[in-house]
Amino acid sequence: MRSWNHGEGKLWADAMSHAFAERFGRWAVGWRWAHDEGDIGGGPVGSWCCPRHSITTPEETLAHVAAALCEWRAWLESLAGRFEAYPLESAAVADQRILWERAARNLIWQVVDRTGHGSGWHGHCEQVLTWFLQRWHVAADVAQALVAEAIGGRFHSWTSPETVLVDDVAERLALSLSRDDTPEPAKPDSRGPLTDHLERWLAARGSVPWHNASDGGRADPVTPSRDGAVEDVRAFDGAIEPARAKGLVAALELVRMDAAHGRSLTFERLQSWQQHVLNTPQPPPFRRSPAFAKGGRERYGIGPDTHPPRRLPRGERVRQGPSAGLRATRRLRARDIIRPEPVGSGPGHKSRSKMRCTRSQCSVCGLRRSGNTIRKVWASA
Repeated sequence: MRSWNHGEGKLWADAMSHAFAERFGRWAVGWRWAHDEGDIGGGPVGSWCCPRHSITTPEETLAHVAAALCEWRAWLESLAGRFEAYPLESAAVADQRILWERAARNLIWQVVDRTGHGSGWHGHCEQVLTWFLQRWHVAADVAQALVAEAIGGRFHSWTSPETVLVDDVAERLALSLSRDDTPEPAKPDSRGPLTDHLERWLAARGSVPWHNASDGGRADPVTPSRDGAVEDVRAFDGAIEPARAKGLVAALELVRMDAAHGRSLTFERLQSWQQHVLNTPQPPPFRRSPAFAKGGRERYGIGPDTHPPRRLPRGERVRQGPSAGLRATRRLRARDIIRPEPVGSGPGHKSRSKMRCTRSQCSVCGLRRSGNTIRKVWASA
């Protein structure tokens, strides 16, 4: 029977798919995308399982096929309606991130419910999110890359994702979108001179009147109800690479100890933290080539005057003036920018012919790394 299922039964089902495609269009071939470990597993169709279980008498078999086709069509129409419920514009993505995030979250839960989160359900989830981005004019290859990066391998068969994970995936996907929506750095001969985001950030930072910022009338530090940084590291990084998560937590503990002792935020201190993240025998060196972040959409250049700063910009050493929250935010962003390194090498990185980051929220990586860098530490210090 097993050989028939993968032989004559599959040939019959393939012939039916071909006939449907000729009669109705390519959309109709999805009628076999069954739940769990069905004909084409991980899908939203419950009326068809596989040739072995769904092909019986001619009348019953045709009834299964017709019901599966109608079920698949209804699902596509349902998705189309949900896509249209969020008429988004990639050119105005900065003003619509909350809508992109809400749409992604709702679509994920719809797929979870429709597929029953069985075997391979996450494959269809990635497809639906990709379709949604394509509907609103994101190129197919870009949409696939953004969705894969946002999910990061954290959805698993036979497991319904936790709410916090779904929220995180939706947020990461929304934050990864930009007006250009291209995963590759712009080419000089096609888009003009490359933007140096390091120079742009330094200029923007220097133009902000930090001394006029209000502290909100609160002098004492805020006591958090939970350790969000550690929870995020364990939930995200721990699911992908436990050893890296262990290094991140160790670096976070060192960051907090240095902050508690009032030590200056220097490049050498960044190196010492990053050494824990990478678990290297020596502090990672300063980079010697341009670095890219956010799927290649941001470029951080390097020139003759680019060198490791002995201390972070002058404003970082001012203890009075900006509120503690603003100082923490400013330090966090400075720490993200001033740690230039060649990225894209070492364990935990996807292989690429160019230098790039694999995390959409990660700005230029300042130290040679494998895996993710400590991107939240100053927010929690």
